[in-house]
Amino acid sequence: MNQAEFAALLERFTHAAEAGDGEAFAACFTEDATYHDYIYGPHTGRPAIAHMMQEVFHRDAGPDYRWEMFDPVCNGDMAYAWSLSSFTSTIPDYEGRKVLIDGMSRFRLRDGLIAEYWESVNGCVAMAQLGVAPEKIAKVARRWSGWLHETPGAVEYLGRAKGTRRA
Repeated sequence: MNQAEFAALLERFTHAAEAGDGEAFAACFTEDATYHDYIYGPHTGRPAIAHMMQEVFHRDAGPDYRWEMFDPVCNGDMAYAWSLSSFTSTIPDYEGRKVLIDGMSRFRLRDGLIAEYWESVNGCVAMAQLGVAPEKIAKVARRWSGWLHETPGAVEYLGRAKGTRRA
């Protein structure tokens, strides 16, 4: 995929996400894709990705959800972009609280679509904006730390000595 094609894919991706259109969002992914969501965990396959976006994410983020990608970089089958997103929570305990998040997204691409998506955001900043209790933030951060340590890339990285690099 080239830079212009990736930028066009990001436009489809973010517009579908903002609209809460699960089918259009999932159509940006390969049939077997995995979306690794920082809050809701991994979702594999178009039906699961569509459900996560439309029925789970939009349930909590509400109708004013925005997501914009900036400075996209594409190198064939890998791509990156940073983003800003915002919403007003509809979760009963945090209803009406506005949240702004910045993040980095990593995309593995195949056949003009997203085969795997990872995001890196500071979810603790989002939870602080929501007014989540510090104990609950700490519990979630510990869970995220566990997920990070279990990823194949992190396991491989930690298994190598300082100064060595992946071939």
